Amino acid sequence: MKFVIRCGALLFGAAAFAAAGAAQAGLDWPARQITWVVGFVPGGTADVLTRIAAQELARQSGLNVIVENRPGAAGAIALQLVARSKPEDGYLLTVPGPLVYPTPQPRIGHELSPVILMAEGPMVIVGPAKNARATLQDVLADARRRPEAWSYGSSGNGTSQNLAGELLNQYAGTRMVHVPYKGGGQAVSDVAGGQIPLAILGSAPVMPQIKAGALKAYAVTTPYRLKSLPDVPTVEETGFKGYAATQWFSVAAANSIPAAQLEQVNAALRAAIATPEFKAAVDNAGMIAGGGSPADLQKFIEADDAKWKKLLDSGAVKLQN
Repeated sequence: MKFVIRCGALLFGAAAFAAAGAAQAGLDWPARQITWVVGFVPGGTADVLTRIAAQELARQSGLNVIVENRPGAAGAIALQLVARSKPEDGYLLTVPGPLVYPTPQPRIGHELSPVILMAEGPMVIVGPAKNARATLQDVLADARRRPEAWSYGSSGNGTSQNLAGELLNQYAGTRMVHVPYKGGGQAVSDVAGGQIPLAILGSAPVMPQIKAGALKAYAVTTPYRLKSLPDVPTVEETGFKGYAATQWFSVAAANSIPAAQLEQVNAALRAAIATPEFKAAVDNAGMIAGGGSPADLQKFIEADDAKWKKLLDSGAVKLQN
């Protein structure tokens, strides 16, 4: 088997398939290979976790596993691609959440089938290290005085980071403007370079820049601190009691793929999540490893959707096409 990385239409590495290898595959898959789609540019948390899990899935299944980045529309392009696919296309999809859109898009449990929860955990509020404010409270105090001077980047409109930012605006009484990117990697570059004053992103893409001294970490969005950033407070610890926001990463597939085959993928990915490589990535990101059955993922998503309904109903999140 081979693990291949594809970004957009550009293929890195050889994607040749060996028919003999397919015959020995440990997965009864309806296609000659697995194409695992990530709806964001390389470098973000969704991309990092997918690539690690894909390598183990390739090892277990005996199939080629291609990771293909299809960024755009906060992941909606990838959602539509996989939801409309046929079994012989053999697509899997990484779905980060929570995700909301201005127009109806494919959802897990509706146009997409649940497979497994990979991980859940915090986002980090960061700014350029150069001329950084001392604390998040200092940032927000200035944002109240000078609302035109403050904005925050995220990996896309309607993403968990966007929701976390608007929740922070509500708690802090600020009006920071949201700047959506096509993925966390691009947002990291701009905030480290000072093009935007803040970003709210998954910990995986920001950690190297924090450790290198290019980014200042102001707070984490979960009720608990990250082991990898022990001195960085939670938003709640900075004075906003009750504030909590998490992001999660799940795997889905087209409804056209039979449930029995998705159960096989679930079993393989449960094993992938238990590997030292995946555990190390999750620990470094301060996340909690996932697992469970497809039904468990469906219940998790329904509960998470209900948690964010109040914020969405308030009209605080202004979604754009």
